[in-house]
Amino acid sequence: MLAIIRKWVIVLSLLGVGGFLLFNWVKFQQARELLPVGTTIAGLDVSGMTKEEAGEYLAERYYGPVYLYHLEEHVELDPQNVGFKLDTESMLAQVELEMAGRDQWLQFASFILGLAVQPISVPLSATHDRPGLEAVLQSIADFLDHPAQPAQMLTQGKAIKEGQAGYVTDLAASLPAAEDALYRPDNRVAKIAIVEEIAPDVDMELLEDAINSKLQAFDGLGSVFILDLQTGEELNINADVAVSGLSILKIAIFVEAFRAIDGEPDVNQQQLFLDTATRSSNFGANLLLHIVAGENNTYAGADILTESMQRLGLVNTFMAVPYDANPPAYRRTTYVTPANSQTDLVTLPDETMQTTAEEIGTLLAMIYQCSMGGGALLAVYPDQLTPDECQAIIDLMVLNEEGNLIRYGVPEGIPVSHKHGWAQATHGDAGIVYSPGGDFVIVEYLSQPGDWLLADQSFPILREIARATYNYFNIEEPYLGNPLDDRAQIDPDNPFSEIYEEQDPTPGAEEGSPETQENEAESDEFLEDTPSEAAESNETGGDTQEG
Repeated sequence: MLAIIRKWVIVLSLLGVGGFLLFNWVKFQQARELLPVGTTIAGLDVSGMTKEEAGEYLAERYYGPVYLYHLEEHVELDPQNVGFKLDTESMLAQVELEMAGRDQWLQFASFILGLAVQPISVPLSATHDRPGLEAVLQSIADFLDHPAQPAQMLTQGKAIKEGQAGYVTDLAASLPAAEDALYRPDNRVAKIAIVEEIAPDVDMELLEDAINSKLQAFDGLGSVFILDLQTGEELNINADVAVSGLSILKIAIFVEAFRAIDGEPDVNQQQLFLDTATRSSNFGANLLLHIVAGENNTYAGADILTESMQRLGLVNTFMAVPYDANPPAYRRTTYVTPANSQTDLVTLPDETMQTTAEEIGTLLAMIYQCSMGGGALLAVYPDQLTPDECQAIIDLMVLNEEGNLIRYGVPEGIPVSHKHGWAQATHGDAGIVYSPGGDFVIVEYLSQPGDWLLADQSFPILREIARATYNYFNIEEPYLGNPLDDRAQIDPDNPFSEIYEEQDPTPGAEEGSPETQENEAESDEFLEDTPSEAAESNETGGDTQEG
């Protein structure tokens, strides 16, 4: 009986164990249809999920929006719009491969005993379109960036709007941050890298653009030279082109006359300076050339002036024939210079006296520097010029209240030391402006060869150029007045009445006051060297004859 009972116990035990094993085997096989506990794919826990569920879960997390923050603004990015694609099939295949490589019976034993199994971890496998993402970042930058703004010259040069600071996207630094957010299952946020920009300094390129815009209204040639006397920064617009010397070349006569005078000018000399500067007297200028020559020989004075300009490095500046003179046949009437040797020269300058805007501007700068105790004039002529004499030249030209081109482009009361000049086809002005925002040299010419240049065409442009330049140096307190107001009106019947001038078509002729016309007969006595005078001059080291 006991044997029978023992037998049934064994049978029942075996049946129980078999049933237990069968039950767990069924459960084990069912579990094998799911991903094992501890399985992570692309950083996500997919334990207990089917492959289909895992694929859906991955898509849900990785195809969700990425938020790109541009300072306080944010843009929602759909990953698929930048070609982001999960390689779900490959990642699930890696899980299957890992599971297939494990011993089934050991896994079953671990399952029955409830032992932990080695986790499976598969890294993210995905791709995206990098150029597409760069394009998205660029479009965000284009829409939300506020680049620093340069200063702007307002309409008609009335004022300058100062530059503004700003910020721009650093695309190179932003791209990795955006890519990291694409490849994260959570915290899918990226901050776009922003670079702050300071407001650009105002530079002469702004002024150059403003002046060029004004010159577009002129069908001739504009020649402009501007020099910042504080920094030495220059602006050149056709400033190396040969132009007629005009009465502007009287600035060089002032320098040479003061160089020749030993001590203070006497009363008569002072009057010559005053007439030449304030009334543009050609007669007075020629008498100053006598002082330069040390004799009553205007041509000798012109030669000394030309030689001096060469010594100062102003190789394009010369006076071959004095004002209102009819040179004798044996007398040279011009010089060949780098500027007038250009084959495309369009200004057709007076052959008897020439310069360039740059060289006249440089001479004015030399006078300014000399008045301060330095510069080229004192270096070349240390025993013949003094700072006081250079200051006297500046003060003299401040008295010139005629030829109002530069003067009407700046506020009343601003000192302008200048000399104007014009002939049939060329109008110009050159001076030093003492402005609150800084001292500067401005030289401006307009030339219209082959035609009569009308004052009502040239004067407004020259005055507007002067105002734009003044406002460039005085951003805080620009000149908002109208250079074409009542004080600057042009008399259409007598446009040059400001300086009481008449046009003279003779070679070298230019401005001349009524006094000049009255004294032409008298001036002819010393303007020309007769052959006998020239011979005597040669014997004494005076005026050299050149054919």
